[in-house]
Amino acid sequence: MWNLIFWIICLLINFGLLAIVFYALLCLTDLEVDQMDPFVATANINRWILLEFALQAALSILLLFTGHWILFLVAVPLTCYHAMLFIRRQHLIDVTEVFRNLNTDKKCRMIKLGVYMIFFTICVFRIGAGILSLFNSEELDIHSSFFEF
Repeated sequence: MWNLIFWIICLLINFGLLAIVFYALLCLTDLEVDQMDPFVATANINRWILLEFALQAALSILLLFTGHWILFLVAVPLTCYHAMLFIRRQHLIDVTEVFRNLNTDKKCRMIKLGVYMIFFTICVFRIGAGILSLFNSEELDIHSSFFEF
């Protein structure tokens, strides 16, 4: 039961990360085709960056404390990258340099989207496996109590 709750929490965190990165990619694409003002685009993206960093750190800490070592080792490089950007004060997109770094920012966010999609797939699979094991264990309990009479 607790394993299923853990994977549901991971899925919710991962869904938030996917939404933030997809929204940032959408803003950058709109900026690239002149559908959005640079000030508006950077303000919209910068509003969500710290939440993305916090959710990624929470996911990594959750994986570490629950003993999911392989997934933790996959999540740590992205968490360290976020920490490095934050320490160097390079985590926010600058309005004056947004067009110069547009392709680099889009590639970085595409890589993040790929990593988050892998985690999303793993979480959905583990939730399905957890639900099946929960039903199987309840089914065994029902049959064993039925045969006790």
